[in-house]
Amino acid sequence: MEEETNQTPSNIESTKQEHHHEEKKKVSFGEWHDQYYKLLLLIPIALLLFGLVYEYNFYNQNNDFIKRDISLTGGTSVTINEPIDAKTIKNDLSEKLEEIDAREIYDIVSRKQKAVLITTKSESDLTKSVLEEYLGYELTEENSSIEFTGSTLSQGFYKQLIISIIFAFILMAIVVFIIFRTLIPSSAVVISAFADIFMTLVVVNLLGIKVSSAGIIAFLMLIGYSVDTDILLTNRVLKRKDDSLNERIYGAFKTGITMTLTSLLAVIFALFVVKDFSVVLTQIFTILSIGLTFDIFNTWITNVSILKWYVNSKTKN
Repeated sequence: MEEETNQTPSNIESTKQEHHHEEKKKVSFGEWHDQYYKLLLLIPIALLLFGLVYEYNFYNQNNDFIKRDISLTGGTSVTINEPIDAKTIKNDLSEKLEEIDAREIYDIVSRKQKAVLITTKSESDLTKSVLEEYLGYELTEENSSIEFTGSTLSQGFYKQLIISIIFAFILMAIVVFIIFRTLIPSSAVVISAFADIFMTLVVVNLLGIKVSSAGIIAFLMLIGYSVDTDILLTNRVLKRKDDSLNERIYGAFKTGITMTLTSLLAVIFALFVVKDFSVVLTQIFTILSIGLTFDIFNTWITNVSILKWYVNSKTKN
């Protein structure tokens, strides 16, 4: 008996009704957005104002815009190749070593603790003697590794990383202005990218994360992650004239949100995999996950609202 391949009239009617219902939802949301998109801009403005006030107070208290770890301030890093409770050793030695921190390191396969990583601003000789006294045995190349970074070298490296971020951001802005050659849409892309990075910085400070050189590199990576969906959106809105404005925005949204969510889910999954095994990768993925979340917010609220305002004003004129 042959299988029936043609749709029945009832199935065709059902498909038409679903399509009509979806179109109706799009129209109703478009009408709502047309009415309130200017008010939606108040949300990112409020967040940016809060961030500016917070960072101003943070800078006054810390004399810097971030909390830096020893890779950017200078200090000693000691890895002891045996299972030691990180919280215990941190609490016991907090008065003997300056700004001590400790983290347990696990084997990625067996998930058993194999070492503990201790960082402090104290000199390497003092750190080694305090740890040997606490542990009751000598630290050698077989049971540990000790690294010391001078403050002058760390400060110079930190300045170079900050300069590279500023330079990369300026180049990104120049490329965006060359591509679109229009002030407001290009500015919207740059503003959204800046908001992604700045809001991520504020959250990192709120969480008390000490940023390492790897964290600075993660902020550098955010520049690229931040502009891709903004460029996609701006290109669709300005250069496609065959659809209505809301249809162009909706088409860009479907593609852009798929791109960002795919990256975000991959980063979050990687974060959970490496969080107990790599301090460097944990910080990179943490910063990227925060930044990608803000990228969704700033692309589809901040940038969309500015673009719609610009296009509607241009149409009226």
